[in-house]
Amino acid sequence: MSFADATHAACTRCKFFDNHAAMATAEEGLCRYNPPVNQPSPEAHGLWPVVSSRDWCGHFSQDAMSGGVAD
Repeated sequence: MSFADATHAACTRCKFFDNHAAMATAEEGLCRYNPPVNQPSPEAHGLWPVVSSRDWCGHFSQDAMSGGVAD
């Protein structure tokens, strides 16, 4: 995807976007594309990256479209 095509890219359109119910606002979600980031201590949980629904990344493609979740 070129930057010219990026106008339609958004995390909410990606099948890896999780609009987790525990998120602070509806404009945020979790990116499930990559594994969670490890924490420094063994008892700490890994964390998924928090993204804005309007964010997009270089992994976005038509193949990653969720089909219906988009606004």
